[in-house]
Amino acid sequence: MVQEGHWVGWHNAYTDPSSSLSRRLAVVRHRLSDAIDHAPEGPVRLISMCAGQGRDVIDVLAGHPRRDDVTARLVELDPHLAVDARARAANAELTNVDVVEGDASTTSAYEGAVPAQVLMVCGVFGNISDSDVRTTVFELPRLSTPGATVIWTRHRRDPDLTPAIRSWFREAGYDEIAFDTEEGRSFAVGTHRLIGAVSPFRAEHRMFGFVGDGTAARF
Repeated sequence: MVQEGHWVGWHNAYTDPSSSLSRRLAVVRHRLSDAIDHAPEGPVRLISMCAGQGRDVIDVLAGHPRRDDVTARLVELDPHLAVDARARAANAELTNVDVVEGDASTTSAYEGAVPAQVLMVCGVFGNISDSDVRTTVFELPRLSTPGATVIWTRHRRDPDLTPAIRSWFREAGYDEIAFDTEEGRSFAVGTHRLIGAVSPFRAEHRMFGFVGDGTAARF
Protein backbone atom coordinates (compact mmCIF):
# COMPACT_ATOMS: atom_id res chain seq x y z
CA MET A 1 0.00 0.00 0.00
CA VAL A 2 1.11 3.57 -0.72
CA GLN A 3 1.75 5.49 2.46
CA GLU A 4 -0.92 8.02 3.33
CA GLY A 5 -0.18 11.40 1.81
CA HIS A 6 2.31 10.12 -0.78
CA TRP A 7 0.23 10.99 -3.81
CA VAL A 8 -0.79 14.29 -2.25
CA GLY A 9 2.88 15.27 -1.98
CA TRP A 10 3.53 14.07 -5.53
CA HIS A 11 0.83 16.43 -6.81
CA ASN A 12 2.56 19.44 -5.23
CA ALA A 13 4.73 19.71 -8.34
CA TYR A 14 1.67 20.98 -10.21
CA THR A 15 1.92 24.26 -8.27
CA ASP A 16 5.42 24.91 -9.65
CA PRO A 17 4.98 26.48 -13.12
CA SER A 18 8.51 25.41 -14.10
CA SER A 19 8.00 21.71 -13.28
CA SER A 20 7.50 19.05 -15.94
CA LEU A 21 4.18 18.09 -14.37
CA SER A 22 2.96 21.67 -14.67
CA ARG A 23 4.11 21.88 -18.29
CA ARG A 24 2.47 18.55 -19.09
CA LEU A 25 -0.76 19.71 -17.48
CA ALA A 26 -0.87 22.75 -19.77
CA VAL A 27 -0.64 20.50 -22.82
CA VAL A 28 -3.30 18.11 -21.51
CA ARG A 29 -5.67 20.99 -20.83
CA HIS A 30 -5.18 22.31 -24.35
CA ARG A 31 -5.92 18.93 -25.91
CA LEU A 32 -8.91 18.37 -23.63
CA SER A 33 -10.43 21.73 -24.51
CA ASP A 34 -10.06 20.88 -28.20
CA ALA A 35 -11.63 17.46 -27.68
CA ILE A 36 -14.69 18.99 -26.05
CA ASP A 37 -14.88 21.62 -28.80
CA HIS A 38 -15.01 18.89 -31.44
CA ALA A 39 -17.35 16.50 -29.63
CA PRO A 40 -20.74 16.04 -31.32
CA GLU A 41 -23.49 18.49 -30.42
CA GLY A 42 -25.51 17.59 -27.35
CA PRO A 43 -24.52 15.77 -24.16
CA VAL A 44 -20.88 14.74 -23.79
CA ARG A 45 -19.71 11.99 -21.46
CA LEU A 46 -16.17 12.16 -20.08
CA ILE A 47 -14.27 9.76 -17.86
CA SER A 48 -10.90 10.26 -16.17
CA MET A 49 -8.80 7.40 -14.80
CA CYS A 50 -6.61 8.05 -11.74
CA ALA A 51 -7.94 11.58 -11.83
CA GLY A 52 -5.98 12.99 -8.88
CA GLN A 53 -7.21 16.46 -7.96
CA GLY A 54 -8.94 16.86 -11.31
CA ARG A 55 -6.74 19.78 -12.30
CA ASP A 56 -7.13 18.95 -15.98
CA VAL A 57 -10.84 18.18 -16.33
CA ILE A 58 -12.25 20.53 -13.70
CA ASP A 59 -10.13 23.53 -14.64
CA VAL A 60 -10.95 23.14 -18.34
CA LEU A 61 -14.67 22.69 -17.77
CA ALA A 62 -14.81 25.68 -15.42
CA GLY A 63 -14.19 28.08 -18.30
CA HIS A 64 -15.40 26.09 -21.28
CA PRO A 65 -18.45 27.29 -23.25
CA ARG A 66 -19.75 23.70 -23.38
CA ARG A 67 -19.38 23.07 -19.65
CA ASP A 68 -23.09 22.34 -19.27
CA ASP A 69 -22.96 19.72 -22.02
CA VAL A 70 -20.35 17.63 -20.23
CA THR A 71 -21.06 14.98 -17.62
CA ALA A 72 -17.78 13.78 -16.14
CA ARG A 73 -16.82 10.88 -13.89
CA LEU A 74 -13.43 11.22 -12.21
CA VAL A 75 -12.14 8.07 -10.51
CA GLU A 76 -9.43 8.44 -7.84
CA LEU A 77 -8.39 5.97 -5.15
CA ASP A 78 -6.57 8.35 -2.79
CA PRO A 79 -9.20 9.82 -0.41
CA HIS A 80 -7.34 13.11 0.10
CA LEU A 81 -7.06 13.74 -3.64
CA ALA A 82 -10.70 12.80 -4.13
CA VAL A 83 -11.73 15.35 -1.49
CA ASP A 84 -9.60 17.99 -3.22
CA ALA A 85 -11.21 17.18 -6.57
CA ARG A 86 -14.71 17.47 -5.13
CA ALA A 87 -13.82 20.82 -3.61
CA ARG A 88 -12.46 22.08 -6.93
CA ALA A 89 -15.62 20.99 -8.72
CA ALA A 90 -17.83 22.62 -6.09
CA ASN A 91 -15.85 25.88 -6.24
CA ALA A 92 -16.32 25.92 -10.01
CA GLU A 93 -20.05 25.14 -9.56
CA LEU A 94 -19.71 22.05 -11.73
CA THR A 95 -22.63 19.97 -10.53
CA ASN A 96 -22.20 17.55 -13.45
CA VAL A 97 -18.76 16.35 -12.26
CA ASP A 98 -18.91 13.14 -10.23
CA VAL A 99 -15.75 12.32 -8.26
CA VAL A 100 -15.69 8.65 -7.32
CA GLU A 101 -13.28 7.43 -4.67
CA GLY A 102 -12.49 4.04 -6.09
CA ASP A 103 -10.26 1.74 -8.10
CA ALA A 104 -9.72 3.21 -11.58
CA SER A 105 -8.17 -0.01 -12.86
CA THR A 106 -11.47 -1.89 -13.07
CA THR A 107 -14.06 -1.21 -15.74
CA SER A 108 -16.82 -1.37 -13.13
CA ALA A 109 -15.69 2.06 -11.91
CA TYR A 110 -17.10 3.54 -15.12
CA GLU A 111 -20.36 1.63 -15.31
CA GLY A 112 -23.17 4.11 -15.98
CA ALA A 113 -20.73 6.74 -17.29
CA VAL A 114 -19.83 4.97 -20.53
CA PRO A 115 -19.72 4.89 -23.47
CA ALA A 116 -17.85 8.18 -23.29
CA GLN A 117 -16.90 10.69 -25.97
CA VAL A 118 -13.76 11.80 -24.09
CA LEU A 119 -11.45 9.51 -22.08
CA MET A 120 -8.54 10.76 -19.95
CA VAL A 121 -5.74 8.29 -19.18
CA CYS A 122 -3.16 10.66 -17.69
CA GLY A 123 -0.55 9.69 -15.12
CA VAL A 124 -1.32 6.00 -15.61
CA PHE A 125 0.96 4.50 -18.27
CA GLY A 126 4.16 5.48 -16.48
CA ASN A 127 3.24 3.46 -13.40
CA ILE A 128 2.01 0.14 -14.80
CA SER A 129 3.65 -2.72 -16.68
CA ASP A 130 4.10 -2.61 -20.44
CA SER A 131 1.65 -5.48 -20.87
CA ASP A 132 -0.95 -3.65 -18.77
CA VAL A 133 -0.51 -0.53 -20.91
CA ARG A 134 -1.33 -2.60 -23.97
CA THR A 135 -4.28 -4.27 -22.23
CA THR A 136 -5.68 -0.88 -21.26
CA VAL A 137 -5.34 0.55 -24.77
CA PHE A 138 -7.25 -2.39 -26.25
CA GLU A 139 -9.96 -2.12 -23.58
CA LEU A 140 -10.69 1.55 -24.30
CA PRO A 141 -12.99 0.88 -27.31
CA ARG A 142 -15.29 -0.90 -24.86
CA LEU A 143 -15.60 2.37 -22.91
CA SER A 144 -15.99 4.63 -25.94
CA THR A 145 -18.51 5.99 -28.39
CA PRO A 146 -17.66 5.94 -32.10
CA GLY A 147 -15.26 8.82 -32.74
CA ALA A 148 -14.29 9.15 -29.07
CA THR A 149 -11.10 11.00 -28.13
CA VAL A 150 -8.50 9.51 -25.77
CA ILE A 151 -5.83 11.68 -24.14
CA TRP A 152 -2.96 9.82 -22.46
CA THR A 153 0.46 10.61 -20.99
CA ARG A 154 3.72 8.73 -20.56
CA HIS A 155 7.35 9.67 -19.92
CA ARG A 156 9.94 9.10 -22.68
CA ARG A 157 12.81 7.94 -20.48
CA ASP A 158 14.74 4.84 -21.57
CA PRO A 159 13.35 2.45 -22.47
CA ASP A 160 10.92 4.75 -24.30
CA LEU A 161 7.59 2.93 -24.58
CA THR A 162 5.75 5.71 -26.42
CA PRO A 163 6.44 4.34 -29.94
CA ALA A 164 4.87 1.03 -28.90
CA ILE A 165 1.91 2.77 -27.26
CA ARG A 166 1.23 4.74 -30.43
CA SER A 167 1.32 1.55 -32.48
CA TRP A 168 -1.05 -0.18 -30.04
CA PHE A 169 -3.54 2.65 -30.45
CA ARG A 170 -3.36 2.19 -34.23
CA GLU A 171 -3.94 -1.55 -33.85
CA ALA A 172 -6.90 -0.86 -31.53
CA GLY A 173 -8.59 1.30 -34.19
CA TYR A 174 -7.43 4.81 -33.33
CA ASP A 175 -6.16 7.65 -35.49
CA GLU A 176 -3.47 9.82 -33.92
CA ILE A 177 -4.54 13.45 -33.64
CA ALA A 178 -1.41 14.71 -31.87
CA PHE A 179 1.70 13.56 -30.07
CA ASP A 180 3.02 16.43 -27.96
CA THR A 181 6.47 16.65 -26.42
CA GLU A 182 8.57 19.57 -25.21
CA GLU A 183 12.28 20.12 -25.71
CA GLY A 184 14.22 19.42 -22.54
CA ARG A 185 11.29 17.55 -20.96
CA SER A 186 10.66 13.83 -20.79
CA PHE A 187 6.87 13.86 -20.92
CA ALA A 188 4.65 13.04 -23.87
CA VAL A 189 0.93 13.63 -24.36
CA GLY A 190 -0.90 11.53 -26.94
CA THR A 191 -4.31 12.34 -28.40
CA HIS A 192 -6.15 9.72 -30.43
CA ARG A 193 -9.59 9.45 -32.02
CA LEU A 194 -11.40 6.15 -32.39
CA ILE A 195 -12.07 5.42 -36.06
CA GLY A 196 -12.53 1.68 -35.67
CA ALA A 197 -15.41 -0.25 -34.21
CA VAL A 198 -16.53 0.02 -30.62
CA SER A 199 -16.92 -3.11 -28.51
CA PRO A 200 -19.49 -4.08 -25.85
CA PHE A 201 -18.82 -2.91 -22.31
CA ARG A 202 -17.77 -5.61 -19.85
CA ALA A 203 -17.98 -4.99 -16.13
CA GLU A 204 -15.55 -6.22 -13.48
CA HIS A 205 -12.66 -6.40 -15.93
CA ARG A 206 -9.28 -5.34 -14.55
CA MET A 207 -7.17 -3.33 -16.97
CA PHE A 208 -4.00 -2.69 -14.98
CA GLY A 209 -2.23 -2.76 -11.65
CA PHE A 210 0.26 -0.20 -10.36
CA VAL A 211 3.87 -1.36 -10.19
CA GLY A 212 5.49 -1.10 -6.76
CA ASP A 213 4.14 0.97 -3.89
CA GLY A 214 3.89 4.24 -5.79
CA THR A 215 6.84 5.95 -4.11
CA ALA A 216 8.79 5.74 -7.37
CA ALA A 217 5.93 7.11 -9.45
CA ARG A 218 6.79 8.18 -12.97
CA PHE A 219 4.70 10.34 -15.22
